[in-house]
Amino acid sequence: MRETTSDINVCIAGTGSYVPARILTNAELAVMVDTSDEWIFSRTGIRERRIAAKDEFTSHLATNAAVQALTQAGLAPEDLELIILATITPDTLTPATACYVQQRLGAHRAVAFDISAACSGFLYAMKICKRLISDGAFNNALIIGADKLSSITNWEDRATCVLFGDGAGAAVLRRSKPGEGAIIATEMGTDGNLTHILSVPGGGTACPITPDNVNDHLQTLSMQGKEVFKVAVNRMKEAAEMVIKRAGWQAEDIACVIPHQANRRIIDAIADRLAVPNERVFINLEKYGNTSAAAVAIALDEAHRTGVFKRGDHIVLVVFGAGLTWAAAAIRW
Repeated sequence: MRETTSDINVCIAGTGSYVPARILTNAELAVMVDTSDEWIFSRTGIRERRIAAKDEFTSHLATNAAVQALTQAGLAPEDLELIILATITPDTLTPATACYVQQRLGAHRAVAFDISAACSGFLYAMKICKRLISDGAFNNALIIGADKLSSITNWEDRATCVLFGDGAGAAVLRRSKPGEGAIIATEMGTDGNLTHILSVPGGGTACPITPDNVNDHLQTLSMQGKEVFKVAVNRMKEAAEMVIKRAGWQAEDIACVIPHQANRRIIDAIADRLAVPNERVFINLEKYGNTSAAAVAIALDEAHRTGVFKRGDHIVLVVFGAGLTWAAAAIRW
């Protein structure tokens, strides 16, 4: 997708994240399905994931992450102008989960809505907000990636249940002040011909859940892993290369690459194709598994708060998700 330029730079003023308290380990999963810690870790790079409580909804995860981001940015909820929440596990089909977050934050002035781009959602939201702020429509925005994937996981399917977890990540975007960083370039894309390789087939108008199919797990995640792997690596590489080129950078200029946290093999393949050393690739997959739209947002917050990069550094975010969708961003911190 072609990107135009604007004289108004947009920066990330604050980040935040939240994961539920409950840890589900590989050893515990081995009691539930035919698997083992060694089998899971060798194929995915995941050791454990977080699982939300029954009464802990996507809006709760999102609000907790949002509070951290607003606090770090020094922005009061009542001064927030826009909330975009990326999720595939909304509290309700309507109203949007962003509306519940707005209410919980007390951000009464903010326009609030959801987007659905699966694991790419956080960077889709970033591109949208960058443009809206650059065009002068808003002065600031809160973007959130939040998902409670445990609610749509088939816990009897070892091929998928080992992969997913719950969590939320957030960032506050606003106009840059002199000397501050900027979101330099963004890219996103979609290939609707590949909707079938990663989806939740049931629960919508095409396949409502009925008494006849309620036990068929149609309302849970279904994935063709090998096909997803091939497309994900290629599309993520292309998107990352696009934003790096637009930013005018070389591989050696990049202080940190933060990829979607889905599978260690995918992450390693992306690092190799971008010619970025492994020590400059941030990974927290081992602790959280794949948290969909939250994954790259949680990783961004953890990398930021632990000093992995500093002001003036160049970082690249790159993701893929169901749709299939993909996105990337080049950021001068």
